Amino acid sequence: VGKKIQAIYLWWHKPVIDKELLQSLPNLKVIANSGVGMDHLDLKLIASFGVKMANAPRAVSSTTADTGMALLLASARRLVEVHNISISPSMDYCEADILGVKVAGATLGIIGMGRIGYKIAVRAKAFEMNILYHNRTQRKVQEEQAVGATYCKKIDSLLQQADFVMLVVSLTPQTHKLIGKRELELMKPTATLINISRGAVVDQEALVAALQTGVIRAAALDVTSPEPLPRDHALLKLKNVIITPHLGIKTDKATYMITEEAVENILAALNGLPLPSEVLPS
Repeated sequence: VGKKIQAIYLWWHKPVIDKELLQSLPNLKVIANSGVGMDHLDLKLIASFGVKMANAPRAVSSTTADTGMALLLASARRLVEVHNISISPSMDYCEADILGVKVAGATLGIIGMGRIGYKIAVRAKAFEMNILYHNRTQRKVQEEQAVGATYCKKIDSLLQQADFVMLVVSLTPQTHKLIGKRELELMKPTATLINISRGAVVDQEALVAALQTGVIRAAALDVTSPEPLPRDHALLKLKNVIITPHLGIKTDKATYMITEEAVENILAALNGLPLPSEVLPS
């Protein structure tokens, strides 16, 4: 059936798109991805076969922003720890041991102020947070003013000031291990790192050491490298870490919207129309 296939809808990186598959599908016109991140695809290889690519940014941005804020709040108020205390047989605890940190008035540093990053800023404003952001390009003044965000041209400045650092960047060669030992040591010892982008954006060995030695207060991770982590990984044994299994887009409505957006892109490609969410190789 290889000659009949004109479109592929990728769900959770399946099927694997490699040279062998592309060679077996001579009439393939488009690959639609169920999400925003395209780091699992060789965009230049796919383009060399004359195949167009699309992702689903409209469908996933709000849901992923919700996940980021949920992790921030859960870490700040230590919800996993206090839940475990609340269901324990003894309910034996000291109030001083479960003190969280205040979110209102705290400074949130957003690294990656694209569609998702901006929606996080909108939510953070509602929580009365001060917002800093670092991005390849500065947002328009009106957009900054709408959420009260201040641009940091250098990432170091953001890391030194933020109480919460939220990673919302795409995984590229430039962002691989963007946050390592040096960057973690620039952060406040009371700061929390939140990663909703890709696990490889953070040097996990450096993060483990920083969490064990008090270089930073805590981490909340929706992504790791690999996923899932080996069951004996040090991150799984630390009390000051919350890990979720890449929940970013996993809601019933978002899943439906992702499929709608993928179908929209596929139909556009098959009818020779511009793709609403086309992704070009860099």
